[in-house]
Amino acid sequence: MNPWTLLVDLLGSVLAFFYQIIPVYGISIILLTITIGIVLFPLTLKQTRSMRAMQEIQPEVKKLQKELKGDREELNKQLMELYKERGVNPAAGCLPLVLQMPVWFALFSVLRNPAGAIPESSDLFDVVVPAQRLLEQMRDNGGVLLDGRFPRDASLPIIEEAVEAIFAPVKFLGMNLMINPSDAFSWFVTRGGFDLTGILPFLPYLLLIAVIVAAGFYQQVQTTRTRSSNGQAAAQSSQAESMQKAMRFMPILFGVFSWNFPTGLGLYWAASNVFRIGQQALIIRMDDSGGDDAPSAGTQSDGPDEAGGNGDQSRPSPNASKKKRRRRK
Repeated sequence: MNPWTLLVDLLGSVLAFFYQIIPVYGISIILLTITIGIVLFPLTLKQTRSMRAMQEIQPEVKKLQKELKGDREELNKQLMELYKERGVNPAAGCLPLVLQMPVWFALFSVLRNPAGAIPESSDLFDVVVPAQRLLEQMRDNGGVLLDGRFPRDASLPIIEEAVEAIFAPVKFLGMNLMINPSDAFSWFVTRGGFDLTGILPFLPYLLLIAVIVAAGFYQQVQTTRTRSSNGQAAAQSSQAESMQKAMRFMPILFGVFSWNFPTGLGLYWAASNVFRIGQQALIIRMDDSGGDDAPSAGTQSDGPDEAGGNGDQSRPSPNASKKKRRRRK
């Protein structure tokens, strides 16, 4: 059995386990999200502290940029030495995202084809598989039910009641977690018309996408705040600036993905972002309170010297001697 199959089966089994405890499909996905967040907490800890340390050393970065303005090769070399000295990794912000990607794709596979991932002996299997089969038939017929299981002379209300009974166990906060928001838009708004009848059932899907994007942006704001009292924006190194520009697009990217992915995966992303915000807030509070686990970068760069100035500013730059030698030449 290959690692991918093992991961898919593991997520399906864990999801079924949580559903056995609390038989609510959305709660099961949220509990799975929290479990994954706890497992990845060491990486979140490293990411948060590294990004905050990156902000704290910006005065030194700005000084190097000023001194080596015309020598980009030497500037990058000195920046790498500074990062190494302070234990800062400019790429640390992407590490948890990269490691979660296999989980996202595996969960997508579970939600899209639950019959192949969720244990057949579980209660969750009996809930999601009938819903999945009905959903596939609706997609094949453009959202219109042509199901042989219902009597041919059945009235529309009777059919709607039967469909509701099948989909009810996979609904959460007014959303069918097995359909894509794009399907919900097509079925509710396009067919129902742009009025309250069509828009109201679609609103929960729209709000979920908004939460995914907003929480993603707030995570970035939360981790890029500095602890300096002056509140001025610090200069960014070329590596840090490029990384932050790339990270700014991630919340929008996840919002776009969630439009065409199962709503259950969107719920996972939203819950993951909110849980990560709580984890980062805890880490920031621990570090700002001066705990034993506080990162060394803050203690090295924030403390004033005996003369009342900043210790890093009073220390000569590592490039000073090299600049003097170049001037003599």
